[in-house]
Amino acid sequence: MRNEDSRRAMRAPFLTGLALGAALLLLPLAALGNAPAAAQPQSSPGLLTLPAVPTPAAEPIPSPGMQDGSQSLRVLGRDGQVSEMTMADYLWGVVAAEMPASFEPEALRAQAVCARTYSLWKLRAKSHEADEADICTDSTCCQAYISQEDAAQRWGESMAGPYTAKIASAVADTDGQVLTYQGAPIQAVFFSSASGATEDAEAVWGKALPYLVSVDSPEGDEVPNYRSTVTLTADQVKKTASEAGLGADLSGDPSEWFRNLSRTASGRVASVDLGGVTLSGGAARNLFALRSTCFDLTESEGVFTFSVTGYGHGVGMSQYGANAMAKEGAVWQDILTHYYTGAQLQAGL
Repeated sequence: MRNEDSRRAMRAPFLTGLALGAALLLLPLAALGNAPAAAQPQSSPGLLTLPAVPTPAAEPIPSPGMQDGSQSLRVLGRDGQVSEMTMADYLWGVVAAEMPASFEPEALRAQAVCARTYSLWKLRAKSHEADEADICTDSTCCQAYISQEDAAQRWGESMAGPYTAKIASAVADTDGQVLTYQGAPIQAVFFSSASGATEDAEAVWGKALPYLVSVDSPEGDEVPNYRSTVTLTADQVKKTASEAGLGADLSGDPSEWFRNLSRTASGRVASVDLGGVTLSGGAARNLFALRSTCFDLTESEGVFTFSVTGYGHGVGMSQYGANAMAKEGAVWQDILTHYYTGAQLQAGL
């Protein structure tokens, strides 16, 4: 789920022979596609016939846990239809849509707890009561979701079975586990990758939450597209500002358009002036389609370059940070208590 920008969202069946191409186009959410199937040995008179190589048994898919399997949710799809499903089935679709299945099992378990917690937080908020639903599949509102059939097509024939089982295990192994603060489910937001540290919720949304404060995050240049660049001409900046109705004065020298850039304690842009209009870091990110608010800005001969680090709003759990911690031996409980300061794990809410 990405609350904002979440950040990081997710999509018509393909023929089996095209599975590799589809999977490569969808990296990093998909794994490498399937290799060509081995030819079956043919019998020929007078020649030795080799025995066929048995097909590996499919990895068993764990049964849902008692708590997730017994709770039902009304889920509003992008087509406007409401479907009723178990919490276990819904969480499977969220984890598959929100985090690469190739990630470490402990990171996937942490993601499952975040998804479950956020779902319960949304239920209590009753934000979809008018739709006669509990939650939706729009990542800009709730959390991304993908069906098992669509996920299998993304992953390709060779990885669909293992990845389906891997995500089912992440959900079953954390059955009913929820992050709480003072006994209530927290707003367990998450995003793709940080620039060395997460961000305070107050710096992004203007509301302080004790469990959503800045903490160190270990990921770095091994993250795909960790560093990105957006280059805009002066005319493009002027057009973008005009279409947004900013009322910025961009009549002078372009080198003077952006002024007074300030940063938060975590290094992200807190605010910047554009032609006399003050923009928050988030507003600047949205306006110029940047991957995060952690950026440097330079100008040369009327060309502006935004050098961006990380992806997402920066609040809560960094998914690539969680994976880095898992690779270093951290278990899902450690990952969650690191990113959500003071939150407690509780079962059976």
